[in-house]
Formats: sequence, structure tokens, C-alpha cells
Amino acid sequence: NEGGQSAAGAAIDHLVRMHPAAGEATAKAQAEGLSLSAWLSLQAQSRNGAAATPALVGGIHVVPEFLGNRAPFADPDARALIAGLDLDTSLDSLVGLYVAGVCGLGYGARQIVRAEHDKGIPVDTIVVSGGAGQSPLVRQLLADTTGMVVVASTSPEPVLLGSAMLGAVAAGAYKDVAAAMAGMSELGEVYHPDATLAGWHAKRFAAFELLQQAGKAIRG
Repeated sequence: NEGGQSAAGAAIDHLVRMHPAAGEATAKAQAEGLSLSAWLSLQAQSRNGAAATPALVGGIHVVPEFLGNRAPFADPDARALIAGLDLDTSLDSLVGLYVAGVCGLGYGARQIVRAEHDKGIPVDTIVVSGGAGQSPLVRQLLADTTGMVVVASTSPEPVLLGSAMLGAVAAGAYKDVAAAMAGMSELGEVYHPDATLAGWHAKRFAAFELLQQAGKAIRG
């Protein structure tokens, strides 16, 4: 569900490219054959990864709704908000902004899970896919921000695999989608939320929702 966004990856890319150090970081990323977001993810991982999230993000809060909120509010007029910026233009500051943005996506996913629970739809595991989902850091951040177990697929292209499953069902190779899933896919690494960060993320989630509400109030 892309954390409630229409294009989660594009949102993070846009966010980090606004930072003054984006040009320097992009050059370093290209020299290593990486995208900017992938390079920033590795930089954050080298700084003790998700366990160092509080130190990395500092007081930065990001609601990455550049294209509105797709779920759970279906609000096309919602827009991104960033709070807690200072005059730091360093690469470390850019890494922190990246991590704060990914956390914002996680809090959006947390809202979706809560809405599903409120409607009697139990959710106990998140299966991650997509480009950003290839990053162990992003997977752990998603687990920490939602408070849920996150599981990665063994397939490098799980979205394409899902299309192949539908084709297999249509061709009669499997009786239904559930059977195709069991026969054609396999779960990989499992990421558990860090209990020591639960309270910190709860406060950040509350701030995330306050920013959303402020944005809506400002729009009138």
C-alpha cells in the first residue's frame, strides 16, 4: 500500500533531492553504481542502522504526502509537511532526513493497519516488496514504525511474480490464487520490531498525526 502514498519511492526521492547536500551525495552514489536512496540507506546502515534512528533523525518529522493521502483517508488534497529543520547542510543531515522520511512512510502504514483492525480485519504480518523493500534498513524501520513483523519475499521481483500467479490461475495451473501463492512463492528474512524503540516511535507517530491535522487545518 506504499504507506498510504501513490508513489512512496518517488516521495522519498523528491524529499532527499531538496536537501543542499543532495548533489554531493548523488555524485558519491553514482560513483558506486547506486541510486541516491540506496546509497543513503547504506550510509544509515553503517551508522548502526535502525537502532540508531533516534540519533540519526534528531528532531526532524516528515509527513511525505507530496501527492495526497491514498489510504486510509483518501485525501487527494493532503500535502507533505516537514518539521524540525535547521541550518545543517551536511551529508549526515541528509541521511537523517532520509531516515525520517522512511519513518513517515512507516507511520502511514501504521495508520492503515489501525484502520483495518478497527474494521475487524486482523493483520499480524507485513510482507514487503518493491525497490525500497530490498533494503534491510527499510524493512527494519517498517517493523519498528508499525510495531509489526515484516517479512521479505525470496523473489527479487515479487510484484511481477504476483502477476505470474494470476496468469497461472487463469491458465488452470492452480485452482485459485491461494494455491498459486503457496506453490510459487516463499517467504524470506523476518524482521521483528525493536521493543526498545517502541515508546520513541509511539511519540513520533503521535507527532506525525498532529502534523497531518495541522496540514488539514491550514488548508481550511
